Amino acid sequence: MEAADSRGRSARERILDTASARFARDGYHAVGIDTIVAESGVAKMTLYRHFPSKDDLIAAYLERSNAEFWVWLEAELAAVAEPREKLIAAFEAVARQATSPRCLGCTFQAAAAEFPELAHPGHQVALAHKRRVLERLGTLARAAHLRDPEELAAQLLLLMDGAWVAARMFGPDNHAGTVHAAAQALIAAHASPRTT
Repeated sequence: MEAADSRGRSARERILDTASARFARDGYHAVGIDTIVAESGVAKMTLYRHFPSKDDLIAAYLERSNAEFWVWLEAELAAVAEPREKLIAAFEAVARQATSPRCLGCTFQAAAAEFPELAHPGHQVALAHKRRVLERLGTLARAAHLRDPEELAAQLLLLMDGAWVAARMFGPDNHAGTVHAAAQALIAAHASPRTT
């Protein structure tokens, strides 16, 4: 059985906590295993017992980030009842998050940029995350009886990804605070009949 720290966190959790803070701030290539070992307070052998390679650690970190994203987003969606209102609520939440001082952009975008090879474990987790977001937006658009729900979902994902880029590029004082207004305009356009 592995030792826990004074707050009851296992060695695996301490490694992931350290990796989370460092990867989000500094990127994946810039953070070495020795840094994570030193800052997490675990032995290198312990890290490699849990994560046989740095790629395995990156994939585990992204999987945890994915789980945290869905807890956050689904809690925001649960606050409203109607599918169309859920779509708007999602983008109001994105606007708040993207303008928060804690937001450093999208870790999944960063993973895809640093690991452009489609077969890389980090790229695969990032791509799966984005596909699931696209699917969730499409499900909400269909439930709201909006026109061309797949097209709308793709457009909304572009808005969401743009908000995360703005957060990383400009810091908390960025233009992503208006992303919900752009999303509302798109949703309204897909609610009206197509003009010929």
